[in-house]
Amino acid sequence: MLTSKIRFTLLLPAALLMAVAPAIHAEEGMWTFDNPPLKQLAAKYNFHPSQAWLDHLRLSSVRLNDGGSGSFVSPNGLVLTNHHVARGQLQKNSTAEHDYLRDGFYAATPDAEMKSPDLEINVLVSMEDVTARVQGAAKDIPDEAKALKARDAEIAAIEKESKDKTGLRSDVVSFYQGGEYWLYRYKAYNDVRLVFAPEQQAAFFGGDPDNFTYPRYDLDMAIFRVYENGKPLHTDNFLKWSAKGAAPGELVFVSGHPGSTERDDTVAQLLLERDVLGPAVTEYLQRRINAAQAFSAQGEEQAREVGSTLFYLQNSLKVYLGRRDALADPAILAKKQAEEDDFRAKVNANKKWKKEYGNAWDEIAGAEEKMKPEIKGQMFRRTGGQFLSTAIEIVEYVAEVKKPDGERLPEFHEAGLESLKYQLLSPAPIYPATEKLFMTTALKLCQEKMGKDDAFVQAILQGGDVDATVNALVDGTKMGDAAFRKSLLDGGEAAVAASTDPMIVAARRVEPILRETNRRIRDTISSVLTPAGEKLGKARFLVYGKDAYPDATFTLRLSYGAVDGYPYNGTIAPPFTTFYGLYDRAASFSNKPPFDLTPKQAAGRDKIDLSTPLDFVTTNDIIGGNSGSPVVNRDCELVGLVFDGNIESLAGDFVYDGSKNRTVAVHSAGMIEGLRKLYGADALADELQGKK
Repeated sequence: MLTSKIRFTLLLPAALLMAVAPAIHAEEGMWTFDNPPLKQLAAKYNFHPSQAWLDHLRLSSVRLNDGGSGSFVSPNGLVLTNHHVARGQLQKNSTAEHDYLRDGFYAATPDAEMKSPDLEINVLVSMEDVTARVQGAAKDIPDEAKALKARDAEIAAIEKESKDKTGLRSDVVSFYQGGEYWLYRYKAYNDVRLVFAPEQQAAFFGGDPDNFTYPRYDLDMAIFRVYENGKPLHTDNFLKWSAKGAAPGELVFVSGHPGSTERDDTVAQLLLERDVLGPAVTEYLQRRINAAQAFSAQGEEQAREVGSTLFYLQNSLKVYLGRRDALADPAILAKKQAEEDDFRAKVNANKKWKKEYGNAWDEIAGAEEKMKPEIKGQMFRRTGGQFLSTAIEIVEYVAEVKKPDGERLPEFHEAGLESLKYQLLSPAPIYPATEKLFMTTALKLCQEKMGKDDAFVQAILQGGDVDATVNALVDGTKMGDAAFRKSLLDGGEAAVAASTDPMIVAARRVEPILRETNRRIRDTISSVLTPAGEKLGKARFLVYGKDAYPDATFTLRLSYGAVDGYPYNGTIAPPFTTFYGLYDRAASFSNKPPFDLTPKQAAGRDKIDLSTPLDFVTTNDIIGGNSGSPVVNRDCELVGLVFDGNIESLAGDFVYDGSKNRTVAVHSAGMIEGLRKLYGADALADELQGKK
């Protein structure tokens, strides 16, 4: 599954800097909509998308704050995404009596559609290049820390001006490692209601063993409806449904929100990932997985409560193991070194360029060395649970919002406060038992890695035992009550300072330690990396022009490719799988988990046209965050739904190999067949196909 993965690297400023890959191969690329791959499409496919075509696809595409993508698929606000993207909302609405993950959900009538507790959906309305303003704000400021603050202040001003003027969510995003800055304006919707989701087993048939593999047999889909002012949203921008889907070899497009890539990292950054960061991340994930599996084994309710967290942890571990293997491949590192050498040689061959930009690689390498000793603390000083992390965020919030907007930490800029508060005040349930589990696990790991005398550990434990301290904190807090959290935000610093809630008290002790660490990293490392990255970005445009795409940033991107199988395991993977294959795979494993059929699948076998395509693969270039992205044809019709990549695609954070990297998607015909024949959802299928 390709939900935007847990990007621990995003916590580290070293990973925010990227160099340049000069060679773009056919079908490689996650292109911004202001710079689509028009030349490549014309040359290989003789396809010339119009601006109207691009605008329609952009406005039909959505981003979900749960970490995935989606698309409008009816004029009445239906949004198609993956089951595993919707999983968090299903979990939050589930109880011991009504387990929507296990049993699925279908609202046969509008009044039965189920409100999502904290889902926000964004539609990219407009884009504006603000590079000159952001870069100009730091011009002629020699002090690196002050220059970074000036950039941040200008970004905050741009975002606030835009939000005040348009009412739209306004985010300034960096592309080409700071070579460009763009203002992205989004229409945000937070009245989002679930219409349909199959059972977890149907959506994730084959479970963790089949994750990031192909052939697949998953109905990994979910459908929401967006409401505005209490009524279903009417939109003219939606994707018409293709009943037949795409044929082998046919050109297809993916429009979605890839989370983050490091294809343009310098070699120094890749080595930090390989040698220091990656091993720390995988150890942290494995420790949490072990704890979650032990807890899950205690009973059905425990398994339900921890199920989604375990699901995402296992996915993230598989991703990071794939990244580890990629960086351990001498051929990949040799390729990255050759790209860097070529770029650097071209810069140094020009005296002016060399003077302006030639030292950027060394500056980045020096900053990476400074980052190495910080990683352990950044990785293992973790709260583990939601209660304490939310308490810390509230302590930060009330301190930051009283400052002028330009002086705040970036995550508390005025333009983003509405979305931040929406998450902080989520009414979704938080289970005390899992809070204790993950907080205990994190603190014991922190003690082990940082030592019992570590300031972070002592600020929480104050010399006490981990288990006893965690029990007292969780049992005594009211952080699970959204009304209590709201009272703290509304009461500001005075309310937070006066609170005797044990989690808030602990957060007041912990927050200054984290704040000081982050200040040190920003002033001594980020302040070097940001201008060095801008140098590489400017040099990149001089050397290669703008014939390359920027690294992924969870912003809307367009990729193109073709439906195509690939060599694997000594044979050939087919471009399509069918319902025949689903039933055969279940029978081949004697219908035992995780290859067991659901009751609806078993009962519906005689109703299904078994030759109907279920899943398929394409050469489109995607990454985590593309989960739920629509796959469309030349006519901008929906032919599929991205839900995964193959195992070979796990190196895609760093390189793209069109001979074996594959996008895995659910077929449009398979989704309709399942809705009608397995779930009796004819009314929903009719709406998707424009029959009502």
